[in-house]
Amino acid sequence: MYLTQGLHRALQAAPNKVATINGDRTRTFAEQGDRVARLAAGLKGLGVTEGDVVAILSLNSDRFVEYYSAVPWADAVLNPINIRWSPEEIVYALNDSSTSVLLVDDAFAPMASVIKARCASLEALVHCGDGPTPEGMASYEQLIADNEPIADVRRSGDQLAGIFYTGGTTGFPKGVMLSHRNLLTSALGAVASGYLLDRTSTYLHAAPMFHLADLAGNLGASMLGCTHVTIPFFEPKNVLETIQKHRVTDVLMVPTMIQMTVDHPEAKDYDLSSLGRLMYGGSVISEGVLRRTQALLPHLKLTQAYGMTELAPVATLLGPDDHVDGLLTSAGRAVPHTEVRICDPDGNPVPNGTVGEICVFGANVMLGYLNKPKETAAVLRDGWMHTGDGGYIDDNGYVFVVDRLKDMIVTGGENVYSAEVETALSKFPGVLMSAVIGVPSEQWGETVHAYVVRAPDADFTAEDLQQHCKQLIANYKVPRSIEFLEELPVNGAGKILKRDLRKTHAAGA
Repeated sequence: MYLTQGLHRALQAAPNKVATINGDRTRTFAEQGDRVARLAAGLKGLGVTEGDVVAILSLNSDRFVEYYSAVPWADAVLNPINIRWSPEEIVYALNDSSTSVLLVDDAFAPMASVIKARCASLEALVHCGDGPTPEGMASYEQLIADNEPIADVRRSGDQLAGIFYTGGTTGFPKGVMLSHRNLLTSALGAVASGYLLDRTSTYLHAAPMFHLADLAGNLGASMLGCTHVTIPFFEPKNVLETIQKHRVTDVLMVPTMIQMTVDHPEAKDYDLSSLGRLMYGGSVISEGVLRRTQALLPHLKLTQAYGMTELAPVATLLGPDDHVDGLLTSAGRAVPHTEVRICDPDGNPVPNGTVGEICVFGANVMLGYLNKPKETAAVLRDGWMHTGDGGYIDDNGYVFVVDRLKDMIVTGGENVYSAEVETALSKFPGVLMSAVIGVPSEQWGETVHAYVVRAPDADFTAEDLQQHCKQLIANYKVPRSIEFLEELPVNGAGKILKRDLRKTHAAGA
């Protein structure tokens, strides 16, 4: 199993079929295959050798689709960077992964030289935008034009395919190492469910392409030879226009995106009849949003996915036929490639209906965390991934997620670990203690809320703290609301009782 397998099949079976649509630019699979082989040669010319890491910092585009094939074609390793990160987080991920080449588009080119100066392993910058190539960077298009196609090395199986960074409990993201087998097992398992994609699909990249959820859809579409449609970033009206213009059949979105799209005042003015399937996940979706979606698109087949980066990422699916009363709060049942069980703190399975930790086994389970053997050993036990999520399974095999055992907040489909926000808050002069929790939000699923204890002589506002945090962490991690307390509730061991804070907030709300 290898990431470029789908492209090879498409080159043989449908070379003249449209592979990508990016604005007014379309490319066939024959054109895509030629460009990928030439880009791989260009990367080799920049010094990329077996196992080197090639990162990309870019908005969605057809070039992003090519990146996902050209890097393994050149025997290298993927590292798609979260575009919402602060420079500090980007630099950390590039250094932690020893990235040697970074691709940047027009939106991020201005910050590339500053990033490169702080990354010892970074040897080359490649401009992959439509504007003029900045000084000191190689041109993506020139690399393709100047190099002859090379043969695909077919990096595959348990070889490392990519490093995908997820929120870190210590204040820095963790690099999840996923193999070709991990990624394709997850993608093909999801496709095998029959809930998303077929050979005739036109798949819209509305979610950010650096995100593993979109990559799962990307790989599934590539393996089936589907047409990819890309928009730079999510914007409700653009999504509606693109679905209508290109007759999009399949899309993946987080609940926040769905809510903003179906509630757009002009949503009913567009012909959305081509859209047959929508997969969602990443955070809690309200029943109200589901009902409004079904009202706008009664023909639409909805599927919920539950998983995590460490699972490449799919573990369970709630299919269209299960979107009925009584199951709307379920995460669905195990996909064909996984086993799911609920365990007690000692790792022993518990009876159906009993709340415990959700654990997953399958060929999609990650290789481990990069440079973090202790953290890897803590969650990988006998091949089972201990997710840190609390839940139970009913007698029909449906999984219900009831709480997160880790202090993770999911806001707009993005994971935020309270520890990294608390670390940022602690660096502000006058902050004695802080505790960060997620609070319910109709629009975002959850938002980040902070409780802060100030030093006796300190005099700063919530706005001061928010501006401070924006310099250290991504904007979506910055607390949207802050309350100041004289002290935080703690237990006998001095541990902050976040459950008490959640109760306090709920009572106040």
